[in-house]
Amino acid sequence: MRTNLDTYDRECLDLLRRGDGGSVHDLCEDFGVTPTAIRQRLSRLLEQDLVTREAVRLEGRGRPRHIYRVTDRGLKELGNNYGDLARILWTEVKRIDDVATRAAVIEGVRTALVSHYSSQVGEGTTAERFARLAQVMSESGFDVELDERNGLPILREKNCPYPELAGCDPDICNLEQDVFADVLGTPIELTSCWRDGESCCEFEPRSTQLQADVVLLK
Repeated sequence: MRTNLDTYDRECLDLLRRGDGGSVHDLCEDFGVTPTAIRQRLSRLLEQDLVTREAVRLEGRGRPRHIYRVTDRGLKELGNNYGDLARILWTEVKRIDDVATRAAVIEGVRTALVSHYSSQVGEGTTAERFARLAQVMSESGFDVELDERNGLPILREKNCPYPELAGCDPDICNLEQDVFADVLGTPIELTSCWRDGESCCEFEPRSTQLQADVVLLK
């Protein structure tokens, strides 16, 4: 089963790995958030078997302190972060001097992504395609959800899949928007974007004529 880790999950796992474990108090100091927020995150990681919890009694009396450590599965999950490689590859593509060659390479990437998702999304109404795309992305490890606004579906990425890459080049956001449009078979608008300081990225159909076609299961 694939896990759905956001950027902070990975950072939390990495901090525990580098420190050979840590407590809620330790992570509160690292992240600057409340113990409740840390416990909620650790609870999710425990459910996914990415961390373990061990009660350690300090010298003297008092309640034991719980120490969290990364499991073997968690270590494997950390090793599956291809963000740096994607950023390097994209940067090198954009550095190709010949305009036609650069455009052909980017088009090849777009075509491959469309083919990858289309084969799993298939045919159907706009709403059905949105739902299947959200499911496919979620199963692939993306933190996404399906929502609705004014009778139209919204695909929401709750955290940027490639923050470092998108942070230095908005063209990757345009590429993702174009891929979704082809896969979903309708023009797509990026109405909310992490690059603009928003908390998530939202993709929705441009045409209001699709409202009659949309039936979302809640």
